[in-house]
Amino acid sequence: MSVVRNVELRLIGLPLVRPFRTSFGTSTAKECIIVRVETDEAEGWGECVADVEPGYSEEFNEGAWLVIRDHLAPALLRADHVAIDDLDRLLGHVRGNPMAKAALIDAVVDARLRADGVSMAQWLGADRDRVACGVSIGITDTTEALLEQVEGYLAEGYRRIKLKIEPGIDAERVGAVRAAHPDIALSVDANAAYTIEDLDVFRALDAYDLLMIEQPLHHADLVRHAQLQRLVRTDLCLDESIRSAADAVAALELGSCRIVNIKQGRVGGIVEARRVHDVCRAAGVPVWCGGMLETGIGRAQNLALAAMQGFTLPGDTSASARYFLDDLTAPFVMAPDGTMAVPTGTGIGVAPRPDRLAETTLRRESLGKV
Repeated sequence: MSVVRNVELRLIGLPLVRPFRTSFGTSTAKECIIVRVETDEAEGWGECVADVEPGYSEEFNEGAWLVIRDHLAPALLRADHVAIDDLDRLLGHVRGNPMAKAALIDAVVDARLRADGVSMAQWLGADRDRVACGVSIGITDTTEALLEQVEGYLAEGYRRIKLKIEPGIDAERVGAVRAAHPDIALSVDANAAYTIEDLDVFRALDAYDLLMIEQPLHHADLVRHAQLQRLVRTDLCLDESIRSAADAVAALELGSCRIVNIKQGRVGGIVEARRVHDVCRAAGVPVWCGGMLETGIGRAQNLALAAMQGFTLPGDTSASARYFLDDLTAPFVMAPDGTMAVPTGTGIGVAPRPDRLAETTLRRESLGKV
């Protein structure tokens, strides 16, 4: 157990190396909340994966900042002692807000593990020291531009290519990539942009031997996902629909998907992510680790998670250079064989570089022990 002495919030901004377009918008920079928790034994770091606007999720930076500052952090600061097993109880008075909770929970876990001299991968029971890397490619202006990006990422060694799609920019683009690369592991991600009435699109995608179709329908509609899964051959994967282990249980029992994307920052942090992993592994359902354009802090947590036994598919664990010219931490580099090393240091194994943290900070607030 530890005493939480201080919680520090920072809003940081990092430019992206190229715009990243999905069905719900285009990002040119990564702006997110970084949390530092100081206990009586160590400090820990967490990253909130919410965005500037509530597009991917109802959570967004300004709202997450207020929830952490006014509700979540005070609960930890009031507690006499905080253990990892206490976190659900201490933060349970706040309904929902899994991204805000994840940033704080991950920072507490990181601090605890640093104090104990244990890496996050060890604590999770991970059995690998390297993980296979995939890459997510945003919607491009032309098919030619998409093919050029695919060629470049394959040349770097990425083991799985994921294409963002939206209505009108889907089957034809995917077909062009598959024609150019008949044997690569290829998937698509719709970010909930379609409805069951778009069945013809999904049946057209069936022709391209895809690894999966990710989040085709509305995030709350598990029933329609189950209906769609019965009507297409390609495995469906759920992302936005899975915000907890309970959601995973419901999706699997309904037959809404055959694959689950686990984003620890989306499901409420590393503790709940482990529970989702355990649910899927017990059901024999493959999982993989999704990404949210994280800085090195979130990327380190994702790598530790992706090293667990149930993660059998390449995740969105891309190199830092995929998104940033200069990351917040020391950069994560992918080996030529398409794998990346899992951090072995205590906790998440990395910390922000002080100079880079200072120059990217847009706002800072410190909350001391009450």
